[in-house]
Amino acid sequence: AARIIQNMDPTVDPCKDFYQYACGGWLNRHVIPETSSRYSIFDILRDELEIILKGVLETSDQGDREAFRKAKILYKSCMNESLIEQRDSLPLLEALTMVGDWPVASADWNKTKEPNWSMEEKLSIMNSRFNKRVLIDMFVWNDDRDSSRHIIYIDQPSLGMPSRDYYFNGGNYQRVREAYLQFMITIAKMIREDKNMSKDDSFVQEEMAKVMELETEIAN
Repeated sequence: AARIIQNMDPTVDPCKDFYQYACGGWLNRHVIPETSSRYSIFDILRDELEIILKGVLETSDQGDREAFRKAKILYKSCMNESLIEQRDSLPLLEALTMVGDWPVASADWNKTKEPNWSMEEKLSIMNSRFNKRVLIDMFVWNDDRDSSRHIIYIDQPSLGMPSRDYYFNGGNYQRVREAYLQFMITIAKMIREDKNMSKDDSFVQEEMAKVMELETEIAN
């Protein structure tokens, strides 16, 4: 109750400016950081929690249970920037190999990889190894008809861009769509270069246009 009152501005007549009356105290004491598009009590709690978690993850891992050790290993791997720079694109190239390579960044993919390629197998690998669900979203959650049990849900997947609007609307949506396609082309060119493949910009653009067309059909 004290926090709610602190975030109000009782000097303002609520009949004239209810927003200032209800939120004026908060507005006077908080400025939206340059790195954020909003700032609420939940953002403050998140920032405070991140500081606490940072301290926990930087403690020694002697006697920790396995889940805590894994979290600390992940944190240390992200903080080791010199090793990240040294490895460069190698982790991404290894991940691509694991999921059957990428046709746009593979030599003769249709001949060398496609005959033994299984969509069901690759979808399961993407889900189990990388927690990435494409074409079909599948997860376990509470049963809406019986909250005492869990069931498997099958749903439509998330899209590469935030919502369906980005694939069909004009204006800013179209500009984002064009930038998204260019981003895909740039990444494909970088991977081809890292794999010492020949430069073929027209092929890359054609392939990424097909990817964009497929995503648009899924969004539709």
